[in-house]
Amino acid sequence: MNFPLFIARRYFLAKRKKNFINLISLLSMAGIAFSTAALVIVLSVFNGLEGLLARLYNSFDPEIKIEAVKGKSFVVSDSLRKKIAAVRNVKIVTDVIEDYAYIRYRESDMPVTMKGVSDNFLNQHRLDGHIVEGTMKLHDDNAAYAIIGRGIQYQLSVSIKESLTPIQVLYIKNSRSTSIDPAQLYVSRSLMPGAVFSIEKNYDENFIILPLDFVRELMDYGDRRTSLEIKTASQANLNQVKADIQRAIGQKFQVLTNQEQHQDLFRLVKMEKLFTFLALTVLILVASINIFFSLMMLAIDKKKDISILSAVGAPGRLIQQIFLTEGALIAFSGAGVGLLLGGLICWAQDRFGLVGMGMENAIVSAYPVTMRPMDFVYVSGVIVLITFLISFYPARLAARSFSTEQL
Repeated sequence: MNFPLFIARRYFLAKRKKNFINLISLLSMAGIAFSTAALVIVLSVFNGLEGLLARLYNSFDPEIKIEAVKGKSFVVSDSLRKKIAAVRNVKIVTDVIEDYAYIRYRESDMPVTMKGVSDNFLNQHRLDGHIVEGTMKLHDDNAAYAIIGRGIQYQLSVSIKESLTPIQVLYIKNSRSTSIDPAQLYVSRSLMPGAVFSIEKNYDENFIILPLDFVRELMDYGDRRTSLEIKTASQANLNQVKADIQRAIGQKFQVLTNQEQHQDLFRLVKMEKLFTFLALTVLILVASINIFFSLMMLAIDKKKDISILSAVGAPGRLIQQIFLTEGALIAFSGAGVGLLLGGLICWAQDRFGLVGMGMENAIVSAYPVTMRPMDFVYVSGVIVLITFLISFYPARLAARSFSTEQL
């Protein structure tokens, strides 16, 4: 027997086995790194979209809205206004009458949602950054003005600069009337277009903002209102203000924060974020399976070393901890790289807009991203749990399967 050739062959096989185990470990680290980065990026994109929706809705809808629990409208008395105004951090209370109507401009007409607001609506400054044409105003001397959405302007070809043609607002006053005269079915009033806003397609194509007195007389509403819109003081806790208002006015009214006004949409975004998190967690789990095979092969390769440790008095728990630590080093190295890579990509996207929306009429040119520390904590926690589950069986097998009899 050629002894040197035998030694060389054994060394070569051992070296190749070691390289193969290292390769699997590197693949495990790479898989975990890319899966972790993808998870961080996707969660940050969902955060950005949620923040974008909140900013859009805050531009048109109020911070806090008061509606009747039953019925479409309710009577707003001076005592009710005083109760609301006396609540801490309530800054502005705006009366609102909102309903469907029909508008006509020259030869064109369309259905819209008219929103009559009191003059202090302008003091809430919700539309300040969204006026694209004209001057934002509701009254000027003895004239009343409408603030219309950009979509309505396009569909009716409304000219803000031309001040001779008014917008005619028609409201059906008695849909059950048996009169054959169409004029008896609705009331009509006219006012001039004053400004155009552009926020989001749904608002731009449906809403027209009118003076409260104009809508109140059109609908013959008197002291009734469909809602009250509240602007709070800067840095106020909306949930606390909501609770204080609810206590002040009683249970006949429902008080809604901005997110509660659109709770279905925000709930949908959160559900999509949750399912995406779970789906990408499965990818991390798949990438971590390589850790399992790597540790199993390592346990087989190091069985003599484990037997030596056992012979010198090392308990099985120590051997198990060694293998758990090995799995943790592989997983946490990949996770650390993934968290760093994901954070850098999100920062670059936020700073430079690397990936665009791909639509000319998009609200923003690039996908919005918002990194939140808790997302990093959740991702790290998932990786810790997966690593422990994946590494536990090989570590226990290594601790129990070998003893001094293997020497």
